[in-house]
Amino acid sequence: MSEHKRLDTLEGKAGHPALCVLPEIEKEDEIFEIIWILREDGKLTWDQIIQSCSIDGCEDILKDLEKNGWIDLKGQAVELLPKGEKRARELVRRHRLSLRMFFDLFSLDGAEAEACKFEHILSPEVTDSVCTLLGHPPTSPDGKPIPRGECCSMFKQEMRPLVAPLADLMPGEKGKIVFITPGSHSRLDRLSAMGVVPGSVVKLHQKRPSYVIQLGETMIAVDKDITKEIFVKKV
Repeated sequence: MSEHKRLDTLEGKAGHPALCVLPEIEKEDEIFEIIWILREDGKLTWDQIIQSCSIDGCEDILKDLEKNGWIDLKGQAVELLPKGEKRARELVRRHRLSLRMFFDLFSLDGAEAEACKFEHILSPEVTDSVCTLLGHPPTSPDGKPIPRGECCSMFKQEMRPLVAPLADLMPGEKGKIVFITPGSHSRLDRLSAMGVVPGSVVKLHQKRPSYVIQLGETMIAVDKDITKEIFVKKV
């Protein structure tokens, strides 16, 4: 069976470990990611794809993707068709979750390179597990949005996340800040000015009568709502 036929059957599940991920498929995956990122930046055109693509035979691959119903090409306009949209979304989600995992949990040098490898082998089930373990992060380390998955909207989680709101810590427990989802830019600026930024280690000093966190030798009083916006990994 040809690789294209196998992909048509999967309907966007490229990279499933049950399949052998061939170089040709990885090339297609890279182009799907380029299309997604260019669309995010409002720069999605045929010329922009070609300029952003360092893959040999990029134009031929794009034409094959059109022929097989993944994308639609009309002059400079490029559009992801439904199964192409699904495939691109899953690829970007896997990549950015992998990047978040390698960068934040493992503090691994070369996180980008590892994420590029990892994204091709994660199954949908494992991807959801990684997302749950990370606490359903909204963005990758570079600030790019992580496409939401079904697991993100589930009310009941099957496992305790490794990353959780600071409010979930018990007094005396420490956590390394992984990401912050502030309600406003001004709030983020105030937190940054106090040194409350991703990578910092904070200790929850008390919850009553108000929340107090310790950062180094400094005690900082914060609103309860803010502690729900600061996500940490216990240390």
